[in-house]
Amino acid sequence: MPTITLPGGTLNYRVAGPAGSPAPTVVFIHPVLSDGSLWEPVAERLAAQGVRSFAPDWPLGAHRIPLPEDGDPSPHGVARLVLAFLAELELTDVTLVGNDTGGAICQFLIDPELGTDSSRVARLVLANCDAFEQFPPAPFNLLFPLLRHEWRAKALLNQLRLGALRNSWFGFGLLAKNLPRGFTRAWIEPARTDPAIRRDLVALLRRIDPADLLDTSTRLAEVTLPVTVIWGMADRSFRPALGRRLHAAFAGAEFIPVDGARTLLALDAPDELTDAIVSISLR
Repeated sequence: MPTITLPGGTLNYRVAGPAGSPAPTVVFIHPVLSDGSLWEPVAERLAAQGVRSFAPDWPLGAHRIPLPEDGDPSPHGVARLVLAFLAELELTDVTLVGNDTGGAICQFLIDPELGTDSSRVARLVLANCDAFEQFPPAPFNLLFPLLRHEWRAKALLNQLRLGALRNSWFGFGLLAKNLPRGFTRAWIEPARTDPAIRRDLVALLRRIDPADLLDTSTRLAEVTLPVTVIWGMADRSFRPALGRRLHAAFAGAEFIPVDGARTLLALDAPDELTDAIVSISLR
């Protein structure tokens, strides 16, 4: 897997699709406690249509290279790291796709008050994600505080070694119907086994503040990019009403409901998510 060293940290990343494609490049941002492998079903479908995509392992708890001592593990820091990734690879006219926590990162990234240049991003796809004061939504607003202490995080992650628990409604099963067990085991292993990764995860969760995302939401109407909000309507956490509220916050965004899908659309509805990405990229 390729790696890239940026001022804010070193990342692994996956790349799919033809180099030199005339189609806009897609860059994915995954949730907390997952990595770029989440996007494989969509990346494969995009590649078959001649679209090149990048799926980095962002430092959100399932990454395998710890942040440097001077790295910024906050959501805003991850947003700056995304922009640094685009700049280092000289990616322009990018379609940015965010899901779950990744959607919050996208919102911070396009916020003019972040103080950085997001001009490389040309369009945005948000799939079942944090929004407004729901950062995170229930029941994760109860779970995340437990993970803000390293010993509690280690104990909980050790419990999730059991696949039946890990993929149940008390774990990742809340987020997707089509959940490969190997994916979720790989996602918890870095923070479970590496104290440095666990410190990064705890530091991130300590810096997640609903007030920050709620503040950013007051400026979403100023966003001039084409935006698609695609939402799994069977989501018990990021409920449909949140998706419609997020859609309404933008000026002229498109809303695509996906019946029967939960949070992780790349797993539950890869065809629909691929179609949404291709459609917005043609605008």
